[in-house]
Amino acid sequence: MAKPNALLICSLCVIAVVGIWGVIDIDGLVGWASGLVQQTFHSRGWFVMLAASGMLIGCLFLAFSSYGNIKLGRDDEEPEFSTASWIAMLFSAGMGVGLLFWAVAEPLTHYRFISGMAPDFIAAQQAMLATNFHWGLHAWAIYGSTALTIAYFSFRRGTGMLVSAPIQSLFPGERWAVIVGWWSDLMAIIAIAIGVGGSMAMGVFQVADGVAVMMNREVAGTLLIGAVFIAMVAAYVPALMIDLGQGMSRLSNAAMLIAIALVAYTIVLGPTEYLLNTVVQGFGDYATNVISRGFQTYTFFGDDVAKWFSDWTLTYMVWWIAWGPFVGVFVARISRGRTIREFVIGVLFTPTLFSILWFGAFGGIGLFEALNGAGELLNMTQTNVERVTFGLLERLPFPVLTTLATVLAAFLFIVTSVVSAAFVLGTFSTAGDANPPPKIRLIWGALLGLLSVAMILSGSVDSVKVLISLGALPFVFISVLLMVCLFRGLREEGESRADR
Repeated sequence: MAKPNALLICSLCVIAVVGIWGVIDIDGLVGWASGLVQQTFHSRGWFVMLAASGMLIGCLFLAFSSYGNIKLGRDDEEPEFSTASWIAMLFSAGMGVGLLFWAVAEPLTHYRFISGMAPDFIAAQQAMLATNFHWGLHAWAIYGSTALTIAYFSFRRGTGMLVSAPIQSLFPGERWAVIVGWWSDLMAIIAIAIGVGGSMAMGVFQVADGVAVMMNREVAGTLLIGAVFIAMVAAYVPALMIDLGQGMSRLSNAAMLIAIALVAYTIVLGPTEYLLNTVVQGFGDYATNVISRGFQTYTFFGDDVAKWFSDWTLTYMVWWIAWGPFVGVFVARISRGRTIREFVIGVLFTPTLFSILWFGAFGGIGLFEALNGAGELLNMTQTNVERVTFGLLERLPFPVLTTLATVLAAFLFIVTSVVSAAFVLGTFSTAGDANPPPKIRLIWGALLGLLSVAMILSGSVDSVKVLISLGALPFVFISVLLMVCLFRGLREEGESRADR
């Protein structure tokens, strides 16, 4: 077996090379990544959708089968956290800067594209359906399947909380399992690092634009973006020196509470009846289309639709896969003592319902404006996508207060994500050490900052999405392998119980 430090050294080198390349020649990196990602999407897009849908169906099967009664821990073990606290922490894991960033911009972007091919009311309906699909059950099934596999093997079989643990547990002593497991841990590290680095860059863009709005500036200049980045680094570096405890949980919960307050404020002070109708119809459209949509590859449409599918749906699926190991470990750690049925229902459905509410409120106002002849927010999606959420808030009462709240929530989400990711990366790269040394955490914090700088230099959200997709592509196959390991492990346990 490779020495524990081999994985650390190799992963640090790979991430450092990507980060330095991005700083020195960001156009070259983005061009190379874009070509590779597009080629893979063109030839393997069907597999990405099949994998995501397979994980969703697999999770639902486990929840409603006899396996659903199996506990993630000893048979007599009770949950470590109350149901309310557990659900709150699920929101904390799932509510990221992406929801703040795309709250209005994504539905409007889809609407603009679809309205060129269908009546406006159909375009609005399909725009909400596409958005809810991207942020719904498939995303959380990807997170949940990874988390469930790690939790099952860790809490019932006593393995480490590593991606490689299920593989090596099922095939002990097999050389191929050691090699595949080591490679899986490396790919998980790369996916986490690039995914979190990309989200950090998006967070910097949005926070800088929010500050620019409050300063009455048309755009956030280079100096302001740099200042926001430095402030974020200054906020997360001290947290990397201490244990990951209640302090970070409080910060994350504070960001979540701000987000809940924002969506409630939007519904109450916006066109309330219209928004509630949007939420209800959005839920109905999603519930009746979610399974079939998961197998939609737009084979018989033109190049424009194929590009939209690649740029949005496929990109989102691999984006969730990039975050899968990170969110998976976090969700696994807080789910000890829960049954598989409790786990699946809580992890898949609670965040999905909130996302439908979120986009129904924010996206609903954007579509309300677009359908009633005002196209300012719609045009903003093409000229300054980072500012669309703030543009909407300016149309409601107390815009300064809500803009400040949004900036604060985005800042907190990014800081807590980077700190948590540095801990998880340290754990993965030190053979499963649950509390990696501060110097390792600081090294990962620095590399995440370096990756963020590279993506900020791209100056483009589309470029950031391409780079996140690049990091996640190899992990698509590992996610499927983990799901197979989970089913095999459960089958072995079932056979063992039957023989008693």
